[in-house]
Amino acid sequence: MTVHAIRTQPQPPNHAAPEEPPRSHRERAGVEQHLRFHDPKLAEKFSRGKLPMTTLYEAYFDGRVDILGDIYEFLSERDHYVKYEITAEHVKFLFKNFIPEVTIHSKNQDRRIVREHYDRGDDFFGAYLGDRMVYTSAYFKDGPTTSTLEEAQDEKMHRCCRKLDLKPGEKLADIGCGWGTLVRHAAVHYGADATGITISKNQTEFGNARIEKAGVADKARLLCLDYRDTPQRAYDKIVSLEMVEHVGVKNLPKYFSKMFNLLKDDGRFLLQWTGLRRAGFDGVPPVGLRAEDMIWGLFMAKYVFPGADASLPLSDMMRYAERAGFEIHSVENVSIHYAWTIKAWHDNWLSNKKQILEVYGERWFRIWHLFLAWSVCIAKQGTAACFQVVFNKNRNDFDRAQYVGSDKI
Repeated sequence: MTVHAIRTQPQPPNHAAPEEPPRSHRERAGVEQHLRFHDPKLAEKFSRGKLPMTTLYEAYFDGRVDILGDIYEFLSERDHYVKYEITAEHVKFLFKNFIPEVTIHSKNQDRRIVREHYDRGDDFFGAYLGDRMVYTSAYFKDGPTTSTLEEAQDEKMHRCCRKLDLKPGEKLADIGCGWGTLVRHAAVHYGADATGITISKNQTEFGNARIEKAGVADKARLLCLDYRDTPQRAYDKIVSLEMVEHVGVKNLPKYFSKMFNLLKDDGRFLLQWTGLRRAGFDGVPPVGLRAEDMIWGLFMAKYVFPGADASLPLSDMMRYAERAGFEIHSVENVSIHYAWTIKAWHDNWLSNKKQILEVYGERWFRIWHLFLAWSVCIAKQGTAACFQVVFNKNRNDFDRAQYVGSDKI
């Protein structure tokens, strides 16, 4: 295979120019620093100006271009090499996949989408999540250099339980519990009677096996159910970590109503999710997102989290919760912790490259290599903000003094 290497020195973007001028011969001396093309037509196109980000990452996944060296060095200079615009591939995806998924969000559809992702293989997710198998933001109490990923995930789970003021014997529901790590943690460390709800068969089997091994099967269990089928009972506390994004905007009223009806009148509900930021004056009409934020969101919808269209800004999510009858007690922005978490996941992914290639192949390795590295940058720059919110029912007789105390978070 002939390798076509093209290099350009980074140039400041010219927002005023409608088209970029062709690069000079000296500028086309090779892009060995970041990119190496194996597709002559793509190399020639790149020599004339920036490529759409979507064109570049699709070519990277297909092996028509390589990203060389440290991917973070490339991403730190990405605006010199790529532009963010809607392509024909986006239009095709929007009408064939995204719009039907957003419009329908039925139980059957959500079951198919979730299982296609989460039942891929526990070894696939373990290759980057590590031993705790927690697919949500950790909490690095004193920063990323003083805690391992496992320690930070343990701190996050302790923090959630403390925010809930979880007590021995209390009934806890974890809606969208993943591999059940928090369910097990709550039973082992807080003596809670914990029930996890997940639509994934693999996660259910994995989590219940670990619960059994931990000796708390009498206090904890995972049920393989759609959240809409969660058995109707009164829970003292409810937690839902980065699952609501999959619910779909059209189903948010029913989701919050379901949480409200499952929760005891004096209970607490902790919600964590990642939402795209509001663009303000930088928004691209008609969607109102920044250009890169929009392209990143479409990338995530296609390759990582299909159907996860409820990645809303804080105010929008709170509006749905309040309309369902919840009162907001506290909001914590944990976005920087998410950036540090994903960086740790990416380090794990790279350290397990040989195993991943052998089992899942080059294409899957490349997709997650870019997804994790780009997500670190996205989280650091604020494109996706991660929040933890504690709610209670907005009742006249709710004892709001229960939140007060030196040991409360």
